[in-house]
Amino acid sequence: MEGKTVKLLFLSEEEMIKAGVLDMPTCLETMEKVFTLVGKGDYLMGGKSLNSHGIKIHFPKESPFPGMPVAGPDRRFMAMVAYLGGEFHVCGEKWYGSNIINPTRGLPRSVLVVVLNDPDTCAPFAFMSANLISAMRTGAMPGLGAKFLARKDAKSIGIIGAGVISRGSLLSLVEACKTATDVKVYDLFPEKSAAFCAEMSTLTGRNVHPVASLEEAVVGSDVVNLAAAGANPPHIKGEWLKPGSLLSLPAGGVLDEGFLAKGADKVVIDCWEMHKTFFEEGEVPVDAPTALTSRYLFKHLEKGEMTEEQITSLGDVVVGKKPGRTNDSERIVYIQGGMPVEDLAWGLTVYKKAVEMGIGTELKLWDSAHWM
Repeated sequence: MEGKTVKLLFLSEEEMIKAGVLDMPTCLETMEKVFTLVGKGDYLMGGKSLNSHGIKIHFPKESPFPGMPVAGPDRRFMAMVAYLGGEFHVCGEKWYGSNIINPTRGLPRSVLVVVLNDPDTCAPFAFMSANLISAMRTGAMPGLGAKFLARKDAKSIGIIGAGVISRGSLLSLVEACKTATDVKVYDLFPEKSAAFCAEMSTLTGRNVHPVASLEEAVVGSDVVNLAAAGANPPHIKGEWLKPGSLLSLPAGGVLDEGFLAKGADKVVIDCWEMHKTFFEEGEVPVDAPTALTSRYLFKHLEKGEMTEEQITSLGDVVVGKKPGRTNDSERIVYIQGGMPVEDLAWGLTVYKKAVEMGIGTELKLWDSAHWM
């Protein structure tokens, strides 16, 4: 049999931008399609559970060999693999390394790439810069949640953390909450808040302004979004959250003990099966303040303070298996952990647009494989 040529398209960050990777309305629409498939079960992720977030390299606290990296805050390598069905029908992987000191080197904290593969031949067909894929799909998830979980007349948004993920989150939240005109921003570093507000006021057309404290950002806000990194995540007190508010958590945060069991009226999570796998694999240490906020749920379940029936997966809401917001007084907490199916869907969408536009660099693995 004559061998077949295998080619793939390489897309740089600049080419991804030309192809629309920063198009939040389309990204938000794509994420809703993703969670329609997740709600139906038409997806696969890694591990025996088929719901593993990814495989991470765990560095030792002390290096036994010269040059071996050691553990540090947000220092990791991770491979996130998945298959997504429906109109996407694609396999692939997001591969990345992350080191919190990277910005001092002129680099983003995380450096990411996405590889897309044909599910049948298994051959790769795209290799792309993925920092913006990841930031946009992560940022789209608060907006997708808000579409189903926020009050329809939401007026005020509180943003905690003035980083990359908060930029994407705010872009999606103003898409989902059309009536929201006031955006309060808090960051530990006032200069970051000021730069964020200047940029996002222009991009959103909303009154985006800094506030002096975490409490001020939360109190009175209809939607609060926390996306802050670091060894000491912010503590959101339950008493600050007004009736009818939505607390969106695309990053880990600290809550009052018992709040999810007794203070919140509803707890929604992006994919409960994935978080259970996190816990079973030891990736959600229940006593670590930097861990995913779902750590509180496992504490409550262990103590018998909650049942799994009280935890709603977003996919079930999107497909109508379970209700989202049912009244204007519910205080809802919405926890996100990030799923590789999101990266595949947004990567594939942008790839298709790049092909239409004729941009990217074609790379060839071979004309005919040397050994078959």
